[in-house]
Amino acid sequence: MIRKTKKADKRLRSRNDSLRCLSRQQRRAYEKIPPTVSYMPCEEFASPDAEARFFGAEAINIAVPTWTDFAPEDEVVDRAGSGKKSRPRLKAAEERELFLRYNYARYRLAELAKAQVRRPMLPRARQMLLWQGRVEEARDTVTGANLALVVAMAKRTRIPNVDFSDLVSEGNMALLRAIDKFDVRRGFKFSTYACRAILKSFHRLATKTGRYRQHFSTSFEPEMERSDYDVKKHEMQRRDSVDSLQEILRRNRADLTETERVVVMDRFAIGSPGRGKTLAQVGRRVGLTNERVRQIQMHALHKIRQALDEDYLIA
Repeated sequence: MIRKTKKADKRLRSRNDSLRCLSRQQRRAYEKIPPTVSYMPCEEFASPDAEARFFGAEAINIAVPTWTDFAPEDEVVDRAGSGKKSRPRLKAAEERELFLRYNYARYRLAELAKAQVRRPMLPRARQMLLWQGRVEEARDTVTGANLALVVAMAKRTRIPNVDFSDLVSEGNMALLRAIDKFDVRRGFKFSTYACRAILKSFHRLATKTGRYRQHFSTSFEPEMERSDYDVKKHEMQRRDSVDSLQEILRRNRADLTETERVVVMDRFAIGSPGRGKTLAQVGRRVGLTNERVRQIQMHALHKIRQALDEDYLIA
């Protein structure tokens, strides 16, 4: 037991030493590589010139028709001359080559990861990063060439209470799983295999949504979920402020003169219904100019503020 622990500690130290010379970005990418990498085997991978064929100068350059929204100007006329619009697609040989390239990269990464578990080495870690990058690039290429398949199938599928975007998202996940499990040795087109996987994911989503609707029959209503706590709190504070102000004016805690009291009550309609009066209206009542009424108002409000601080906030 002690020997096994020592061996595990030694492997961990060796692995850390191999990571020490990598950059931070390389270290993060290296740590994401699983110790066991799956792939679809093929006899061609054991060939000595396999790497040159798939990723060397001899590699076939394939123009992949990546997915877009396919506006009318992006469509091409069918070669048969029927005038019917169609989208560019991969040929069977091109599709087979892309999947072989993807699985060969996974095959090389799996062999390196297996050897790295037994004995971590910095050169091998750099090779793993190289092949991991090729795996991701090949997967992105295959995915981009088949994303339109998900959208086309989602448009033909109608599931109650499921948004189109949720349907496409579920189909994309099924597409990625299908890419990992597709075996080109069987001789079928990838769309034949992927369509079944995407439809099964749609059926699972429909079952899950139906089960959810049985338990929660009421849909989400944003208006019902909106809280009015802030509005009620503001209204409560306003009422408390009005009550405090009326208490100060009623008992004259701010030592206001009769003119100051009349000006404040008329200006802000305190104790009487309706809107507050203008400076001119208050000035005519007390026999003062507009400017003098404004000065009295400011002075009275200053006294009231001091009374509030002393009698209410500090207490």
